[in-house]
Amino acid sequence: MCGIFGMLGWSGSLGDVKSRSIEMLNEVTRRGPDDYGIWLCNESQLVLAHRRLSIVDLSSSGHQPMESRCGRWVIAFNGEIYNHSDIRDELNSSDGAMSWRGHSDTEVLLAAIATYGIVPALKKCVGMFAFALWDKRTRQLTLARDRIGEKPLYYGRQGKSFLFGSELSSFYKHPEWNGDIDRHSLALLMRHNYIPAPYTIFRGVFKLKPAHVATFRLGDSAPRIESYWSHKEVAQRGVSSVFSGTAEDAVLETERLIKQSLSGQMLADVPLGAFLSGGIDSSTVVALMQSMSNKPVKTFSIGFNEEGYNEAKHAKNIAEHLGTAHTELYVSATDALNVVPLLPSIYSEPFSDSSQIPTYLVSKLAREKVTVSLSGDGGDELFCGYSRYAISEELWGKIRGLPFPIRKALVKMLRFPSPSTWDKFSAPFMRFFPERIRYKNVGDKLHKLSDLLTLEDEKDVYRRLISHWSDPAALVIGATEHPTAVMDAFESSQLNNFVQKMMFADQISYLPDDILVKVDRAAMAVSLESRVPLLDHRLIEFAWSLPVELLRKDGNSKWPLRQVLYRYVPKALVDRPKMGFGVPIGDWLRGALREWGESLLSEEKLINDTFFNASLVRQAWTSHQSGAQNLQYQLWDILMFQAWYENYQGR
Repeated sequence: MCGIFGMLGWSGSLGDVKSRSIEMLNEVTRRGPDDYGIWLCNESQLVLAHRRLSIVDLSSSGHQPMESRCGRWVIAFNGEIYNHSDIRDELNSSDGAMSWRGHSDTEVLLAAIATYGIVPALKKCVGMFAFALWDKRTRQLTLARDRIGEKPLYYGRQGKSFLFGSELSSFYKHPEWNGDIDRHSLALLMRHNYIPAPYTIFRGVFKLKPAHVATFRLGDSAPRIESYWSHKEVAQRGVSSVFSGTAEDAVLETERLIKQSLSGQMLADVPLGAFLSGGIDSSTVVALMQSMSNKPVKTFSIGFNEEGYNEAKHAKNIAEHLGTAHTELYVSATDALNVVPLLPSIYSEPFSDSSQIPTYLVSKLAREKVTVSLSGDGGDELFCGYSRYAISEELWGKIRGLPFPIRKALVKMLRFPSPSTWDKFSAPFMRFFPERIRYKNVGDKLHKLSDLLTLEDEKDVYRRLISHWSDPAALVIGATEHPTAVMDAFESSQLNNFVQKMMFADQISYLPDDILVKVDRAAMAVSLESRVPLLDHRLIEFAWSLPVELLRKDGNSKWPLRQVLYRYVPKALVDRPKMGFGVPIGDWLRGALREWGESLLSEEKLINDTFFNASLVRQAWTSHQSGAQNLQYQLWDILMFQAWYENYQGR
């Protein structure tokens, strides 16, 4: 895992450019603390810079930026190509015994590009990556990102320079950096708790979308962008060519594909382990890792003493059953709160998924013993795991036929008690319900249900369920939300099933722009490489061929994954309500974080900053403090922007 930075086009002397480039590269040191390199071409006005976290081929043969054997190509590469040995063998067999400097995946990728071309080489790769590639012959720059979006890549023009890199903070050091806040992107943050690609918090600066390549020449006004793998086509092809085997066949194929993914992702020249929450996804990954390993797999989990937020005890039970070398750490509220001041620098643009806090803590714990850690992310999106899928489908099927006057009456009934009142009322009865539907925050869910009663179609239902602020344009002054791929999932995906539309929308936006951002930035903050074996594109393509009825067979979400896990772990250890990976932000905002929150949300500050409707924010803050409403997520969105903006201004 590494950090990259570069620019095409500059002004000033070569010495000035080199010293400036070092400053910009130093902004991503934590992504690659082991080595660095800078490649400059004065004639083409190009800088390629690289910080290295050594994982495969720890020798100087893996140093970057790296030039191809033929001398035509130069690359700054971030990520891992898990099947690089297979590609190397293919290159050797097709071109005789090639001459290799070392055994790094970067060298193999360069050789594949030189042999097959850029896009054909990418199509052969199984992995996670973001890279910048320079073609000396055509003087063309190519940027590329992996199929799912595990690794970040930003780009944009500033003055005479076209900038690109792993983190936005590198851009700030450029002498012509503008950095105008994009209010329309800020509105998206208020809705989603992240800013969907291709947008960023800055005007004129973008994220390269997953599975895309961008090409740019000096003098171009903007890059030319194309995709090399289509998530939409994968989904459409899967639902039109449904898996024809039995349910047992589907389970066997799921297990085979996960093991195939793990066979590449468990390879490293440094210590490797896995996050273990005790849930279905991470437990499945760890169970199969242990079945493939001749020694105990190193596993890591953190625990909280707060009721309803502690999964560590479940993880420990799984670890003991599997025989892993398990490390757990119980953290106090103080430990977690100490992370909050770090968040603006960990995330190079504002990001407000509050599970960023425990993700950082477990990454920090793992880094004490390993350099690479695998996670179970992606299982919910691929195998229909989120409760909102089933709830939305069932409720919308009933709601849409109700006359509007009846809907209106139900809205009043559901909204009359506050969420906290609903929670207190429902708590004594929860023990009588099946474990899988013993939900936390019943009041919040019922208030969300009341919102559904006012909606007109499936797209609106999904949009409301994923929204924090339902009308961000009213909150952010001068904002209109950018169009996003989320709504495109419903309008042009050609999927007929409501659940599949929701899964597709999550896979192309929530997964890459929230889940993977959260894990990548938190892990990289402590120089830990994170790998996500469930996001192997071959497994994704197979999962789309499984009908929804099989994905939640017998009333159980993620049925194929569960059946794989039951081969290694007793049902009793894993069958329980989905907990999620969160922290009690709502309580903290009324307690230990109240003073901090008040300082960022004071009426004077809000008015002076001119981003938010001060009266709306103050009303929400007061309502949350009184306990009348639980607005933890809405307030966290604003607080994370305010904290990030304060940090950005102080740079």
